[in-house]
Amino acid sequence: MTAQEIVAFAAEFDPQPMHLDEVVGSASILGGLAASGWHTSAVMMRMLFEAYIDGSTSEGSPGVDLMEWKRPVLAGDTLGGYCEVLEARISRSRPDIGIVRLRAEVTNQRGETVAVCEYINMLRLAAKGADHADG
Repeated sequence: MTAQEIVAFAAEFDPQPMHLDEVVGSASILGGLAASGWHTSAVMMRMLFEAYIDGSTSEGSPGVDLMEWKRPVLAGDTLGGYCEVLEARISRSRPDIGIVRLRAEVTNQRGETVAVCEYINMLRLAAKGADHADG
């Protein structure tokens, strides 16, 4: 996360001083120029897209059950993370849709968890008898 990215996102979506000014951020409990939690969430979404959503049969999400920002994301931090399936089932009302409950964790370069999200993803199921050669 570069300082320029943090400031650009904050200027448009969350213009609180600790997201816009290094001096103010350093004097705050965050300890430096800190990304908005919403910025961290947007970066997480991009990572999820690149990891599995792109190329999947995703039909979107009905919502997020949990979103926690555990630690500040500061200018210079490198983010990574992982996602795990907590539950998977077929929709009762739409048998062509799978309902997958997931937990995503975003970590910084020190392996510290900076954000946690639990959400549902709806995925279109393959038709019975469909060729699954592509995965």
